[in-house]
Amino acid sequence: MSRGGGKGPSLKDKLDGNELDLSLCDLNEVPVRELVSVRSATILDLSCNNLISLPSDFCSLMHLVKLDLSKNRLQQLPLDFGRLVNLQHLDLLNNRLVTLPVSFAQLKNLKWLDLKDNPLDPVLAKVAGDCLDEKQCKQAAVKVLQHMKAIQSEQDRQRQRKLQAEREMEKKREAEQRAKEAQERELRKREKAEEKERRRREYDAQKAAKQEMEKKTKKENVQTRKPASSSRPPPPPRHKHSWSRSVLRVLLFALFCVLCTLAACKLTELRRQPLCISVNTLYEDVLAALQNHKTLQNLLQQNSQQ
Repeated sequence: MSRGGGKGPSLKDKLDGNELDLSLCDLNEVPVRELVSVRSATILDLSCNNLISLPSDFCSLMHLVKLDLSKNRLQQLPLDFGRLVNLQHLDLLNNRLVTLPVSFAQLKNLKWLDLKDNPLDPVLAKVAGDCLDEKQCKQAAVKVLQHMKAIQSEQDRQRQRKLQAEREMEKKREAEQRAKEAQERELRKREKAEEKERRRREYDAQKAAKQEMEKKTKKENVQTRKPASSSRPPPPPRHKHSWSRSVLRVLLFALFCVLCTLAACKLTELRRQPLCISVNTLYEDVLAALQNHKTLQNLLQQNSQQ
């Protein structure tokens, strides 16, 4: 145990039943490690010392039922002071406390509280009131606990609202991220489709150019072979050959008709008809005219000699 920086008597020498009196020991700090070993001390008196603060491990003394910290220079209590859940009596008279930790609301067994002569926050000072007798100190414990529970509830609500806001913000960020990713996927898909369309147009253009080249090559080959074939005489027009045949047939048919008419007029009873008489007369005149021609006469003589 520290007493002004030196060594003093052991805690067991100051232990009286379940009460440990460390008041007026000129303590600058609480000997928590030694106090932990004395778990039978449920009543601890640390009044009238030079304590400015309590170490965080002080809250491990959960066996304490009554605690006197009056007439020190405490400016604040540990944040987890509410761990002292078995505490029923707490004396904080004449310190330098302004506020209490929110965990103070967890001291559900607290029955007595003295906060006089502290520069308390006005709201907290009004809630605590005076502690001039047993009744007022008990009322102070009840009212301060209710006040701290209200603060704790409000802080919990604020924490929940903050947590909810953070969750909503996170959801919003996730939604924006998903929308961004979807937009990027759509952009990549569109770029891929455009690239595919570009390659298809290039393929079609190359194919068309190849076909055009093949046509041009084929045309040049045809033009190269054309002079050799032009030396051949063109075949006679088929329409002229057909026309000459038709004229010859008409002449033969006319000659046949004339011969038939002469035969009928010479050999049949029709020779007495006026038409046949005219035909026979015309035939004899033509034959006479032909016989007067010299060439024909020679031909006729040769035929007669034969």
